[in-house]
Amino acid sequence: MPRRLRPVGLDFLETAPVRLVFAREVRAAPDAVYRALAEDVPGWAEWFAAVTAARPLDDGARREIRLRGGTRLEETVLAAEKARVYAYRVDATGAPGPRALAEEWRLVPAGDGTRVRWTFAADGSAPFRLVVKAARAGLGRAFRDAVTSLDRRLTR
Repeated sequence: MPRRLRPVGLDFLETAPVRLVFAREVRAAPDAVYRALAEDVPGWAEWFAAVTAARPLDDGARREIRLRGGTRLEETVLAAEKARVYAYRVDATGAPGPRALAEEWRLVPAGDGTRVRWTFAADGSAPFRLVVKAARAGLGRAFRDAVTSLDRRLTR
């Protein structure tokens, strides 16, 4: 049975005890990147290696995400501004330790492409916060690999 996390808003992305921010420029245009993030939720499993399945719920207002290793997340979309930002919080998960989680994908035009900035914001038990901080390099690599894969998919 998944545990309920504390509901947070967009302000949590700036105030969370643990914030990891990664950025990368891609060749794909902001509109295309946004469509892949917000409108093709099942497609996440094709370009983000950690995601094994994803499906929109409630006409896109919520999502269910399944990760490698069996973790399941129930999420609520917090912001969906075409070609600019896509953000969500985790409402429930079976993973131990987190009390609140939110993520934001911010898109900024960069020449003919897009600068993609991903913010991962977290709060939880002290051991959980330490694990997230220690995982910075791995999360950064996962982000770079995912965005590179997404860009290849969008610019073939």
